[in-house]
Amino acid sequence: MKKLAAVLVFTAIGVGIVQAQTYPSRPITMIVPVAAGGSTDIVGRAVADRMRVSLGQPVVVENVTGAGGTTAVTRLHRASPDGYTIMVGQWSSHVGTPLLYAPPFDYLTDFEPVVRLSSGAIWVMGRKDFPAKDAKELIAWLKANPGKATAGTVGAGTGSHLCMLYLTGMIGSSVQYVPYRGGALAMQDVAGGTIDLACLEAGQTLALTSSGLIKPYAVLAAQRWFKAPDVPTFDEVGVRGLEFPFWHAMWAPKGTPRSVIDKLSAAAMEALADPMVRQRLGDVGHEIPPRELQTPEALAAYHKAEIAKWTPIVKAAGIKAQ
Repeated sequence: MKKLAAVLVFTAIGVGIVQAQTYPSRPITMIVPVAAGGSTDIVGRAVADRMRVSLGQPVVVENVTGAGGTTAVTRLHRASPDGYTIMVGQWSSHVGTPLLYAPPFDYLTDFEPVVRLSSGAIWVMGRKDFPAKDAKELIAWLKANPGKATAGTVGAGTGSHLCMLYLTGMIGSSVQYVPYRGGALAMQDVAGGTIDLACLEAGQTLALTSSGLIKPYAVLAAQRWFKAPDVPTFDEVGVRGLEFPFWHAMWAPKGTPRSVIDKLSAAAMEALADPMVRQRLGDVGHEIPPRELQTPEALAAYHKAEIAKWTPIVKAAGIKAQ
């Protein structure tokens, strides 16, 4: 029996080595937790298309929506840890959602980080005839008129919600939140003057701000956004430390062999170095982190820090899942 057990163990090890050496031998599925067309979908598809060059197999994007990204993350959690199912998620799906819902897994320990991909700027914008002409006036107006402005969100705990909550909390004010099914609808109502403000990805709203239909006030970042260098950061107008990069990254199921993680990470990092991919992400206003911050270890540390940062903010606000 001992000899048989030893044979089985060595056989299993041998099979694992062969699988790792031949990976990938078939197409890979990339789960994206939002509908097609949004920035997360664009990031996922741009990286997936280039990864096939390095891996020699197609990387097929599958849009899995619902429950703030929980449906997609659950699908990844249930997938076989063989490298043939991966996921591209972002701040909402991997920070905001875990703090609101109670999924049967830990986002930090029950998945394998693969690569940190890109970050999009978030800014506060208002209807073109809102009384505040610039960011300093906006802060002063909100302080003097707590609870009077209306602000569009795309759901409790999403980036659009916590962005505005973060701002009003730091300046000691408040707004009335108006929920929408998507950022495009919120943008339309800001442009149409139905609501006063919104806090959304800058890349998605640049056309409306450039045309003057929406007024951009300031970005929640350490530096000005490269697509709109005339728009200040909140640091510059006196609200220190108000930073909220809307970042994207890739994960695999827990237990995926390290050799497979390394191949996936290398392929994704090659994609991020490709001029055409960089151009595609730049077109939607995304910036790519330095190579040393793209690694699985760097992503794990960054993700942990983001959870730690936002946990007290969400708890103090008493936000509940809707």
